[in-house]
Amino acid sequence: MDSTVSKSKFKPKALEYFRRIEETGEAIVITDKGRPVLKIVPYRETKANPRARLRGSVLRYVRPTEPVGTADWESLK
Repeated sequence: MDSTVSKSKFKPKALEYFRRIEETGEAIVITDKGRPVLKIVPYRETKANPRARLRGSVLRYVRPTEPVGTADWESLK
């Protein structure tokens, strides 16, 4: 669950909040007059290669050379 803190309380203790975010991985929502304006979340490295995210996601690949969805084309009916 995200913690909430006002701008005025966040400013003098910003480094403490940053350390807590790094240690716990929990996000902090900064508010201004009770309204959320910022959300600080820990940085997470993403894979640069989009194919790497898809690797292993194809469960079964039957007849790879046949067209897909030929029954759906009105011009072929």
